[in-house]
Amino acid sequence: SCFFWPAKMECAQTPPPWFTTRRRPMLRRLVNSVGAAAVRQARGPVNPAPVASRSVGGLMVHRDTPDNNDSLNWDFPEAAMPTVHKILERYPPNYKRSAMIPLLDVAQQANQGSLSVQAMNRVAEMLEVAPIRVYEVATFYSMFNRTKVGKYHVMVCGTTPCMLRGSRDIEKALSDYMGVKKFESTPDGVFTLGEMECMGCCVNAPMIAVADYSNGVEGYSYNYYEDLTPADAVAVVKALKAGQTPRVGSQHRDKAEPMGGQTTLTGEPRGPYCRDLAKVKADLEAAAAAAAAEAAKAAAEAKK
Repeated sequence: SCFFWPAKMECAQTPPPWFTTRRRPMLRRLVNSVGAAAVRQARGPVNPAPVASRSVGGLMVHRDTPDNNDSLNWDFPEAAMPTVHKILERYPPNYKRSAMIPLLDVAQQANQGSLSVQAMNRVAEMLEVAPIRVYEVATFYSMFNRTKVGKYHVMVCGTTPCMLRGSRDIEKALSDYMGVKKFESTPDGVFTLGEMECMGCCVNAPMIAVADYSNGVEGYSYNYYEDLTPADAVAVVKALKAGQTPRVGSQHRDKAEPMGGQTTLTGEPRGPYCRDLAKVKADLEAAAAAAAAEAAKAAAEAKK
């Protein structure tokens, strides 16, 4: 059995005197359970995989690889520095850690779609915080990828409205076309098939989002493709692979009106209408000027 002490974990055949089944039955079960989990964590999996991430599948456990370890140095490319400085300028020096999420986003764009340990260390250095503070954020939010992704990260919405409208058929069509399963990348490194929870376009379900990491920070894009059929989804990724620019948004409508066209607001809206704000502003300015003139006149008369 393993027992936690304030600064270390020790293993013993028998618990210390204060730790008895009679006095601490629930605590003993809890500590033993946590201790066993800690030992398993320390030993690691039988076949450890490289860094994994919730956004592209797997567990949030880091394993050093030749190109992802804290002995390496990383920095933002020169083209990204104007964006980095603009983000940092938003916050006072004593609150610059508030720039963590925006900087991680830029780092991911600059690092071909994923966050390596050395990239996170650089963000920590810029924000003057301990690296663990950056790791905590990067491993909490699923939008940050801890494994490499393809040039195009294709994410299928998996929330209820999209599922009811056929998102699983979309996912299958994309999987068949790419020749990979969900959370896998194509051998040529062009696509990664992923999943994302609600993207806020339920009225145009089903939909996919595509993060384009092919051109660094300056060419990064994150686009929605909505109202999809399986054939539409495959057509979108085919166009991307061919270097084309597929239509963004709904593939069948101009906006979020009903499929048969608009049924409301088809003519001039009836009143009451909004005030003429330009006239209101002019009247206020005129009143202020008149009041200032009256005050000046009163001050002049008081001096006489």
